[in-house]
Amino acid sequence: MLIRSGEWAGHTSGLATRHVQGNVVVLPAAYAHDFLLYCQRNPRPCPLLAVSEAGSPVLPGLGDNLDIRTDVPLYRVWRHGQLVEEVRDVRSLWREDLVTFVLGCSFSFEHALLDAGVPLRHVAQSRNVAMFRTSIATEPAGPFAGPMVVTMRPFKPADAIRAVQITSRFPGVHGAPVHIGKPELIGIHDVTRPDYGDPVEMLDDELPVFWACGVTPQAAVMEARPSFCITHAPGSMLITDLLNYQLATL
Repeated sequence: MLIRSGEWAGHTSGLATRHVQGNVVVLPAAYAHDFLLYCQRNPRPCPLLAVSEAGSPVLPGLGDNLDIRTDVPLYRVWRHGQLVEEVRDVRSLWREDLVTFVLGCSFSFEHALLDAGVPLRHVAQSRNVAMFRTSIATEPAGPFAGPMVVTMRPFKPADAIRAVQITSRFPGVHGAPVHIGKPELIGIHDVTRPDYGDPVEMLDDELPVFWACGVTPQAAVMEARPSFCITHAPGSMLITDLLNYQLATL
């Protein structure tokens, strides 16, 4: 409700920590089948939580009073693969042929890490998580293709092992890391300069740990160049009524 009223317009890392957060992609129905197939072929970066009916701004499985047009802190609007504006409300842009996809977000497993005593520097510093485009190609579907985007969190080796153990229990929100250590092996040449989000300091005795990221579909949108698309701005997620423990496996 704070987001809907405009009182909260920042990133959502560390906010409502027990609740599942989601990445958002809204596309015309003509592109929906191909994008659904893209998500199914790339479950690590694109774990589907919900898909709406065409034209409907509600997703009952994610919240009783949820309106996708108003409940994301910051939206990105794309036309023919180009980012044209960022807005806080998309009601004036809504159309009857739009289908909403909500994908799992790594912010949802951060609470489990913190509960286990695994420190997260970006949360402690009230920063957005660092995100990078990689050289890892996703599996294409129709016009949708492109590189995997990852989040990076620095850990001491023992904490990195614990983070792998914990996040592997959350496949619905990206699961275990896709890479640990040498960032150049996945096409990242400077971990101090993220493509999205905020830079996070990494100490000499720490390892960079990379998880698949739900910003990946934005790279696919740039490749597919749909006539119209709405996404969340990186780090500005949809907060749902689901609780993180509901997505955990035993």
